[in-house]
Amino acid sequence: MSVTISSDAIAARFAALKSSGRKAFVPYVTAGHPDRARSVALLQGLAGVGADVIEVGVPFSDPLADGPVIQASSQAALAQGMTYARVLEVIAEARLAVPVVLFSYLNPILAAGPDALERAAQAGVHGVLVTDLPVGADAERERWFGESPLAFIRLVAPTTPAERMRQIAMHGSGFVYVISRLGVTGMRADLPPELPATVARLRSVTSLPICVGFGVTGPEQAATVARLADGVVVGSAIVEAAGRSVDAAVAFAASLRAAIDSA
Repeated sequence: MSVTISSDAIAARFAALKSSGRKAFVPYVTAGHPDRARSVALLQGLAGVGADVIEVGVPFSDPLADGPVIQASSQAALAQGMTYARVLEVIAEARLAVPVVLFSYLNPILAAGPDALERAAQAGVHGVLVTDLPVGADAERERWFGESPLAFIRLVAPTTPAERMRQIAMHGSGFVYVISRLGVTGMRADLPPELPATVARLRSVTSLPICVGFGVTGPEQAATVARLADGVVVGSAIVEAAGRSVDAAVAFAASLRAAIDSA
């Protein structure tokens, strides 16, 4: 596959879902957690139970946007020697037939060198999401991401005004990731009441697919989000299950897939 068309896979997946009236299931995992071998098995298992796009987290020593579950998984992966290059090796080894989004803070990608994004595309990555690079923060870095072979997924928050949402979406591709609530990642008992209004505000200013994450914990919440958005992102709950076993995480993911399809 040519790296120059890597980002097209995400757009194609969402187009196929839309044409069939389905919503995307987008699980997040931390690369190298619980360990390298099980990380590969987990990626393959998630694809096997119907993940449409898989977000693969690059472990980072100071993950300010993440709650305790993903922080712990990141630290465990780092302790076992997981680096940016090894993250790409895990993705390449998994040989997934679904699009992969690299989910990272800025520093690990910059530290990996000027060819970091091209190497990711060659390893089987189709998109990149950077948690700490807001629109307008660094034009040169944003241009580097925007001109790479990867779709550049951007984030919006529930407090983001419509015009700012428009600007963010214009500088992104693939899909827009809606943070369902302020604060860090993690499991929550309920969804925020303002979520429908947040999604509607974003929908009014972009034609890109909309995925919602942060705090989506179980099948019931996943079904609720699927009725609002084009895709459902589940991270901490899957990572926590993976800490028990790959089988537990894959079985949980299957229950999320079924709930999204029933919404």
